[in-house]
Amino acid sequence: MNGLLILNKPSGMTSHDVVSIVRRATGEKSIGHLGTLDPMATGVLPLLLGKYTRLAQFFGAAEKHYTGHIRFGFATDTFDAEGVPVAEPKALTQSLAALQQMATHFHGTMDQVPPVYSAKKIHGVPAHKLARAGLEAPVKPARITIHHFALTGLEGDTASFAMSISAGGYVRSVAHELGELAGTGAHLSSLCRTQAGAFTLDQSITIEQLKTLPPAEIEKLLPHPRHLLPDMPAVTVDEQLAGRMRNGMQVNVPDFSHSPLIKVFTSPTEMLCIAKRIAGTLAQPIVVLG
Repeated sequence: MNGLLILNKPSGMTSHDVVSIVRRATGEKSIGHLGTLDPMATGVLPLLLGKYTRLAQFFGAAEKHYTGHIRFGFATDTFDAEGVPVAEPKALTQSLAALQQMATHFHGTMDQVPPVYSAKKIHGVPAHKLARAGLEAPVKPARITIHHFALTGLEGDTASFAMSISAGGYVRSVAHELGELAGTGAHLSSLCRTQAGAFTLDQSITIEQLKTLPPAEIEKLLPHPRHLLPDMPAVTVDEQLAGRMRNGMQVNVPDFSHSPLIKVFTSPTEMLCIAKRIAGTLAQPIVVLG
């Protein structure tokens, strides 16, 4: 099965767990997710299936949208509710308006230190594995962009929020740093990814729905191939040009736009490759799906 499946991940399940379930449901062995969700988190988890896993590199920079809750009063070692408190609790005395003013600090491009308990690689090993083994896990700051961050309500010591953040950014780190500004400590108590790139929660299906469907019905739920990577124009080539592109040869594509990259199809639904423009209408295949 080739394509992209948009799942609504439940809480308490790792992204790897989801991949295993999708393998059993679809019979497809080659599956990769586009952006890990922590076990506690829910929401949009896009997965590439079959030969489409080769397209993962083109989805990497997609912006992510979230809603969730931040609990003030104490920080944890994982920066979320699954961690261990690292200090004695402190009562929250700030108003919602005061916290909202602090939240304006987290906007724009900045260096962010990822949580030690994260999937960030240190010499090829995920930081969370080193941390759980009691080894030093010196994570390096990453350049990220927060496009939007707003606290939308406050009940007791817990604030609700909405956020849009670039790929590679950690909402947990924002919650932790906001707690430091507030002087009480804080951690992420819930998180839902509502959108990843062009894929929304409304387009997703649940694990329960997936388990009830035969592979043929699951395949009908996959977005049309021409709707994937919407920033890339789609062109259709004849079999002569397709044969040359399958062999990695440069060809002149009559309908090539001024876009640096295009999706090349041999039929309305059969994607052949991603190609880059060399000059004019001359195209070079860079990822051939076969």
